[in-house]
Amino acid sequence: MASSALTASAEGNPIANILIVEDDVFVREIAGLILEDLGHVTAQAGDMSEALGFLNSAQPFDAMFSDIRLKTMSSGGYDLADRAVGLRPLLRVLYTTGNTLTDGMRARFVEGARYLQKPYSEKQLQDSVTQLLAD
Repeated sequence: MASSALTASAEGNPIANILIVEDDVFVREIAGLILEDLGHVTAQAGDMSEALGFLNSAQPFDAMFSDIRLKTMSSGGYDLADRAVGLRPLLRVLYTTGNTLTDGMRARFVEGARYLQKPYSEKQLQDSVTQLLAD
């Protein structure tokens, strides 16, 4: 599937195509606005099937920012990330959840993934995405 080469903003920060997967529409839209204000291009999905629709398309994605818990699927974000990286091996993954992160949860991360605890600030999201894209 398509992948894009990162470009740089006027400030020298990488600009990416990011898929946001979050079942809370308010949280999803706020994350999208924050990332778009930083110059990133976003697509938004509310569940695994919608996200897989994007990932199976020709649309380029550099990263995916996904909630671990998606609707009734308590580990939906893990399953989605596994499938996403299978479809797009170079995809970078940033997980988020409002739950406390345990070692068992961290063990389920795809290789190279990062984590951002909810609730997060605009600056924390910006820093996490910047670090993710720098890896």
